[in-house]
Amino acid sequence: MASAPNPGPSATTAVLASVAALGIWRLLAVAAPHLAALALMYETETDFGSRLSFALAWGILNFFWITLLRRPALSGALSLTMVVVLVLLSRLKHDVVQMTVNFIDLMMIDRDTVAFLFTIFPNLRWSVILAGLVTLPLMYALWWLDPFRIRRLPAFTCKLACLAALVGYSLYHPDEAWRGYYDDGYLSKFFRSGVTAVSDFAQYGFMESAASTNDRLNMPLVDACHPAGRRPNIIMIHDESSFDIRAAQGIKVPSRYGDHFKSWDGKQRTFLAESNGGPSWFTEYNVLAGLSSRSFGRFAYFVTRIATGRVERGLPLALRRCGYDTMSLYPAYGGFMGARSFQMTTGIERFLDSKDLGAKDVEPDSFFYDKALQLMGQQPPNKPLFTFIYLGANHFPWETRFRPDLLPNWRAPGNVASIDEYLRRQAMSAEQYKAFVAGLKKNFPGEPFLIVRYGDHQPEFAPNLLEPGLDQGAIGKKLDAYDPRLYATYYAIDAVNFEPVKSDAVMDTIDGPYLPLVIQEAAGIPLDPSFAEQKAIMLRCKGLFYGCKDGAEARRLNRLLINAGMIRGL
Repeated sequence: MASAPNPGPSATTAVLASVAALGIWRLLAVAAPHLAALALMYETETDFGSRLSFALAWGILNFFWITLLRRPALSGALSLTMVVVLVLLSRLKHDVVQMTVNFIDLMMIDRDTVAFLFTIFPNLRWSVILAGLVTLPLMYALWWLDPFRIRRLPAFTCKLACLAALVGYSLYHPDEAWRGYYDDGYLSKFFRSGVTAVSDFAQYGFMESAASTNDRLNMPLVDACHPAGRRPNIIMIHDESSFDIRAAQGIKVPSRYGDHFKSWDGKQRTFLAESNGGPSWFTEYNVLAGLSSRSFGRFAYFVTRIATGRVERGLPLALRRCGYDTMSLYPAYGGFMGARSFQMTTGIERFLDSKDLGAKDVEPDSFFYDKALQLMGQQPPNKPLFTFIYLGANHFPWETRFRPDLLPNWRAPGNVASIDEYLRRQAMSAEQYKAFVAGLKKNFPGEPFLIVRYGDHQPEFAPNLLEPGLDQGAIGKKLDAYDPRLYATYYAIDAVNFEPVKSDAVMDTIDGPYLPLVIQEAAGIPLDPSFAEQKAIMLRCKGLFYGCKDGAEARRLNRLLINAGMIRGL
């Protein structure tokens, strides 16, 4: 009898043979990034919605790279690298400003910002170099090992499908802003914030303003300013991360700690900043433009860049119309967050950044005070000068001792090390400020000076001191609601050979955007129509600005400035 025909290898045998032919290492090269991403998703995402968003975002990244490269192993590895970098950057940002990275932060990345980060974190440069040395050979190996090739059109279609699903879910169930204060959900929050940011821009543009108003402002004339009496030189000092830490319970402070926060009349006044923990440029916008960063909504993080060339209104411009020269000393690279171009838009004529000043890394306050004294000495006689001195020595981190050679007699009060280091730097600032005032008196006898100092925001550790026992989300809700306790710093007015003018605008508590108005009033400078209108708002709202009438007063002033041509393209 003839034997039965050979049925051939089974389907299972064929699959195993194919796997063996490809090699286990090549298959692992394709699967490993996806398995790692799955583990990362369960580690960093906390609920169904965030995990669904993570999965859709992961699909967008993978299919994007596959569309370009056609190699799934390399595409998975590149996607995983991007996600890991995002997680690390989010954790770094959260350590600094208690918020994770969002989509709009992509606008922040430029050469000067990177250089600033390398200055603050000197070990970061070597970490980046080491990561590059490890990653590049690995990517080449994956390119060689990858056994698969995927057609571009199906990959592109899948990417669009994931994108459409993510957009639909984000619009149907938008992420609440306060969740940005939680140290989790990095990838899901990043992608969902992109959807909401695009949606907000389509509806409102960059800046809020009233739809219309029947009122009008007259453009101020160059020769319309005629102050009574002698105009004082004006110095505005940006006191980095400084606030009266006695607002927190149980903190031990040195004797006479509070003297630094008092004005010439012995009063201590409160400055309500619009940022907490990190973004000094919010306050930079407040005190130069005299407007609110909160008007920019989700785009506030980039307020100085957006305002550049568009917001031609501010304290320096107002003083220039009264015959002042204007100068700024800046402790970082001038391109950081568009500082140089923004400040020049508001009327700064001479902008000197860290490179111009010859600064090496982070310098003590005395470095900038000495440079200011030197530059003031070059000023023509009988020509008043406005000088903006931007300090940086009290910038984070406080875990390391800054310039241990300075203040050698310092004795720590006995708090945790980072708080004592913060207090030491504040003591250094107070001592060096006194030396600066003494230098003004010595170098410019008889010259009048009005000096205004302010704390630009509270340090990043302040919310946990002020609200002990609250978790990140609860603190985030308070920050989103602009709880004044978490935004209060100080402002102080001092004078040399000058008596500050008494004004009802010099209130015990003011919102940050009113500081330019306070300075002009204390100096006896006539207000241009825009600041006169803002003073009326200040008096009506008792020192509040954006918080007055739920932003209606700020939106109305923005519209007036737009109609007057001082704000364009927003």
